[in-house]
Amino acid sequence: MFEAGLRQAQARIEAGFDAWHARAPHLPVTEAMRYAVRGGKRLRGYLALESARLHGIDDALNPALAIEAIHAYSLVHDDLPCMDDDDLRRGQPTVHRQWDEATAVLVGDALQALGFELCLTPATHEDAGVRADLALSLARAAGAEGMVLGQALDIAAESAAAPLTLEEITALQAGKTGALIVWPAEAGARLAGADPAPMRAYAAALGLAFQIADDILDVEGDAAAMGKAAGKDAARGKATFVSHLGLDGAKLRAAELVDSACDALSPYGEDARGLIDAARFVIARET
Repeated sequence: MFEAGLRQAQARIEAGFDAWHARAPHLPVTEAMRYAVRGGKRLRGYLALESARLHGIDDALNPALAIEAIHAYSLVHDDLPCMDDDDLRRGQPTVHRQWDEATAVLVGDALQALGFELCLTPATHEDAGVRADLALSLARAAGAEGMVLGQALDIAAESAAAPLTLEEITALQAGKTGALIVWPAEAGARLAGADPAPMRAYAAALGLAFQIADDILDVEGDAAAMGKAAGKDAARGKATFVSHLGLDGAKLRAAELVDSACDALSPYGEDARGLIDAARFVIARET
């Protein structure tokens, strides 16, 4: 069920970005934007679409595109030489390698703006208050209370006198990775005017499990399959869930978090089967 739903979400999101690109002026920066949002698992976009379906909302494509645009912006900037200095992303050269650093900065800026435009356009919801709530919550998830905070803590950790504790890593990743997973999971409830608490609990556990799985893949994953370098954390002496818990301990903790995520979905019953399967996928994936 999840695999079919994810494929459908991927196709809808790709078509959505194609439609946006067809309307956009054909400039180097918009070509690079389309390049940056191409590919990937689309898990965040899937969460937005499936959360909406669970709450009786038929069309949540704009929020799905919005979170994928914001996520892509964060990756473009994360790959820059002043950050992680990566050459590959999703199996292709990073934007600053394919073009240049200035273009990559502008692409990230433009994708961030596009994410908020997609939340605020009248086509997203007839109620301006709902659109404003989507944009405000996305700003908090993406900014200095969320993803950017996590990135800043990650950078600070590189020059810290002592490695991060397990509690500090957990707090860091709740921002860096988790915030942009929680937002799309809540989006359907926000669109429907429903209580987002169950989806928030689900996604918070899911986001942490996702990051632990990433740490595990950095140790035992295949770089060719992942489309990016492996073994970077160990090479940098970076504190991770694996370095604190060990490989087996990290796998156990990820499995426990997935169980917690699935338990949070109990109010939705069998309708949440796709999201339950998505949680299982997070720790079984190879990329």
